[in-house]
Amino acid sequence: MIIYKPTPKINAMTFDLDDTLYDNWPYIVEAEKGLLNFIAKEYPDSSHLSRDDWQQYKHQALRDDPELFSDMGDLRRIILTKGLQESGYRGSVLSTAVQTCFDWFYFERSNFQVGEAQCQLLSKLAERIPLIAITNGNVNTQQIGIHRYFQQILKASRQSPMKPHPHMFDEAANYLKIPRGSILHVGDNLEKDVWAATNAGFSAAWHACDRPMEIENEPVQVLPNVEIHQLEELLAFI
Repeated sequence: MIIYKPTPKINAMTFDLDDTLYDNWPYIVEAEKGLLNFIAKEYPDSSHLSRDDWQQYKHQALRDDPELFSDMGDLRRIILTKGLQESGYRGSVLSTAVQTCFDWFYFERSNFQVGEAQCQLLSKLAERIPLIAITNGNVNTQQIGIHRYFQQILKASRQSPMKPHPHMFDEAANYLKIPRGSILHVGDNLEKDVWAATNAGFSAAWHACDRPMEIENEPVQVLPNVEIHQLEELLAFI
């Protein structure tokens, strides 16, 4: 643990999920790759579409509607609709295909279990203080085995803009009804987690599980209260 500035007494914690509790990228890569194979097999009229074609649909959707940056689920539905529609699928066949492909990806994207050590840590924390998840992603927290530890799961959407926007932090603070400084937000991103939490009045702990924690190589806008190398170090705050 590296302490950068004093931390008040902590009475609740909020957690980022992806790349904080688990390394998210390998699961996303495999799910994306598998989805293209699934689509080509189940809807062969779209088999000519390359990965670059699907990326172009994504970029166009985000250009047309920047709010989609905050809603990964809605974005994926729009991308699937565009690709399948341009491949000739229409009407109920199209809507069924979009839902089938979306469900396949969502399951595979969440097709893993958070490690036993992380779950034990969350369980110990949850026995003492309320925990809330604040994520820009859309992982299925029940499927990956951590839903029961959190009193609330806040996910970015059109109505709840993605971090670093303060909306989800405000939601958490309004639910907890305690001084904001006594809420410790734990996350891997120094802008979307540390800066955003600090800007919202929370205390902040930096922890990344997907890369070496070398703060000199990170885009730092504001220092966290603490840098956590092992999640178990959070027990010192309760």
